[in-house]
Amino acid sequence: MISMPGTPDPTAAELRPPVGPAVESAVPDRAGIARPDFLRVGAILMALLTAAPVITLAFVAMQESEIAGTLGHLVATVLPGYIFTTAWLSIVVLAVALLFGVSCGWIVAKYRFPGHRFVSWALVLPLAMPGFVMAYAYTQFLEVSGPVQGALRAVTGWGIGDYWFPDIRTTVGAGLFLGLALYPYVYLFSRAAFAEANPSMTEAARSLGLSGVAVWWRVVWPVARPSIVAGSLLVLMETLADFGVVAYFAVDTFSAGIYRAWQSMGDRVGAARLAIVLLVLVGMVVVLERRQRGRMRFFTRGGAQLVPAVVRGRDGLPLLAWCLVPIVFGFALPALILLFGWLGSDIAIDPRLGRWVRNTALIATVAAAATMPLALFGAYAARLHPVRSTRWSLALANSGYALPGVVLGVALLAFVGSVDRWLSQPLLGVSLFGGTVFALVYSYGVRFFSVAYQGLGAALERISPSMDQSARCLGRTSLGVLRDVHWPMLRRSLAASALLVMIECLKELPATLVLRPFNFDTLAVVAFQFASDERLPEAALPSLLIVAVGILPVLALARALGKR
Repeated sequence: MISMPGTPDPTAAELRPPVGPAVESAVPDRAGIARPDFLRVGAILMALLTAAPVITLAFVAMQESEIAGTLGHLVATVLPGYIFTTAWLSIVVLAVALLFGVSCGWIVAKYRFPGHRFVSWALVLPLAMPGFVMAYAYTQFLEVSGPVQGALRAVTGWGIGDYWFPDIRTTVGAGLFLGLALYPYVYLFSRAAFAEANPSMTEAARSLGLSGVAVWWRVVWPVARPSIVAGSLLVLMETLADFGVVAYFAVDTFSAGIYRAWQSMGDRVGAARLAIVLLVLVGMVVVLERRQRGRMRFFTRGGAQLVPAVVRGRDGLPLLAWCLVPIVFGFALPALILLFGWLGSDIAIDPRLGRWVRNTALIATVAAAATMPLALFGAYAARLHPVRSTRWSLALANSGYALPGVVLGVALLAFVGSVDRWLSQPLLGVSLFGGTVFALVYSYGVRFFSVAYQGLGAALERISPSMDQSARCLGRTSLGVLRDVHWPMLRRSLAASALLVMIECLKELPATLVLRPFNFDTLAVVAFQFASDERLPEAALPSLLIVAVGILPVLALARALGKR
């Protein structure tokens, strides 16, 4: 899972073979101290609350009796196209994210070169650039009436139709922009894992005659793989749930198809069944990865870290140039396109702009504050009680991240509406949740619980169970172990995960479109509405402000993760 730098400094990585449940739980129940069942029960209750929209979605999908006939119709018509397009989009996104994320993570962790300090945090900046905002910027820049093709015609004397120019409104174009926007997940987690690489292990491998490439594949990669895979899974689920880019580019993915069925065609049952198929596919990917990984666990103990190699002068320029590629194309260039597009438009600033910024920052902060305690509770319960009920409960809670935001929004409308109807009689018809910010915060918590849980769970996995056992033998309770042993190691991981949740909330679009209260627009909603109407100059300023508001938590995240 995700390797975050809140864990102890490593000197040795220990590969433990499969052992009994007592060791897996990291809590010795042979010490005469009963394990607290409230953690397991609380995890189940928390997971049910978090997964309520998913359960609602399943009930909606079961509303009609002709399930087999409906599914057969979907298989015969739209389902193969949705699967192929979604798979092709995911492959392109993962290829771009892994290419830049792993390579830049390795370069930043292993080498010190001119400009290292700058690129180490600047590589995180694309997190502040939503994929749909990047799509708007590059469309404005590369379209027929844009400056690139205009300059090409001016230089060559060609007219429209005399030349071929690549069309970015394709599946590959959408995958490229999403990959540039999402690669920081892989970069952050791979960088932390590479920085924690045990130098004694690599030195021992080189002394046995292994080449540099062999050392990387046989020593470094197995230790870093859980973190890289965890980051890749976040990228994959973000891709599957994306709506802004695929809707703007008219790419028929599952997300676009579900939205079309639910909103345009009014087929709630068909949309719900498509969403269930999407969840099954995501679940299969996660299960296959975990089965391949088996029950390997890597733990670290205090000591020296990897000593970076110093590359001076011109020898470091290729490293700097490669790290600048995703920074320029994933952040700097689209930001400049939006800035010059707005400056050249002569459009007056909307008086509602301040309210949009305030709404965006407020909802992101509240959602992050509400999500982090649940994620910490779930991750700690999974560590103490790695039994089937806990695993399945948390798997259900994490499934919300794979739901398209619009489906999550409509499912939450149904769930919140049911709760309000149940409470309406004793409360004299007063609605507590429907049409309020609570429903929006709830949707963010369900949607991004996995982001927080993955980071905290991976950080806990990197702490050796022997530390828990020693603390329990000294008389610490489970909460005492968390407070005195785990908390000092998890503070930075907790802060980093909270910042990631805030960044995701700032950029969230489809769920906000469905669930926002009346007159409660966010910057993402306003930018999408302007761009959908092909009012790209009007969309430029809200898009820039999304980036501006998102930069602050992104820089704080880079600072938190940069301290080792």
